[in-house]
Amino acid sequence: MGFIRTDDSVLRPEVTGWESMLALIRELGIVPFFSNPIAGYSVEEHTPRDLWFTDENLGPWDWKIECVRSGDIAYGKFLWGGKASFARADVYRELINWRRSLPKYSPTGDQQTVLDYLAEHGSVSVPEVRQLLGVKKSAADALLSKLQMQTRIVTGDIERVYRGPALTYNGWQRCSFCSPEALFEDEDFPFPGYVPRSMRSSLSPAESLDFLKETVRAACGREIPEKLLMKMLG
Repeated sequence: MGFIRTDDSVLRPEVTGWESMLALIRELGIVPFFSNPIAGYSVEEHTPRDLWFTDENLGPWDWKIECVRSGDIAYGKFLWGGKASFARADVYRELINWRRSLPKYSPTGDQQTVLDYLAEHGSVSVPEVRQLLGVKKSAADALLSKLQMQTRIVTGDIERVYRGPALTYNGWQRCSFCSPEALFEDEDFPFPGYVPRSMRSSLSPAESLDFLKETVRAACGREIPEKLLMKMLG
């Protein structure tokens, strides 16, 4: 893996393909997809600009599919109030332990209806939420985003969509969602080399939060203000 100099003048591992992107996520433990208030702390800022959506390469937008399919990476909108992010399963377990302890992240109403559907069917997609609740796409997207922030669901798989007479793929994708327990605990998980693990933390919620803060500080290689950490993780 090479290195790239970010805006904060720190040399960081360079992302040039799905393998190096996966290695970066595993190394950092938890990381936002796109740039955010913590400078240099994102997959985007680890990637050379000429590898983002060029004619020849869709870059991390497409590489994330292989990362999701690796078997030990959670992907969803679970940091910064609902921004796309990645986490190793063992780190995401502590996020579950922290988030689910907070009353504000308890599912209610239509959210619980979708979770009941998920428990019965194993996965759920935007079209299925629309049909289940009779809502528009924007409302279905918003509901699924809230469930991701609650750590009730994660991205289970991403399919590339091929369109037109030539069946061209230009980055359009279709996602399905499942519970993190189903994704990481299922003994019949289909990926080679997968070892089932528990999503039940041995820590208290407060200890999980401390673990997450230290993981972010280690990933950034510097002290991060408490207020900023809580804005990202809270």
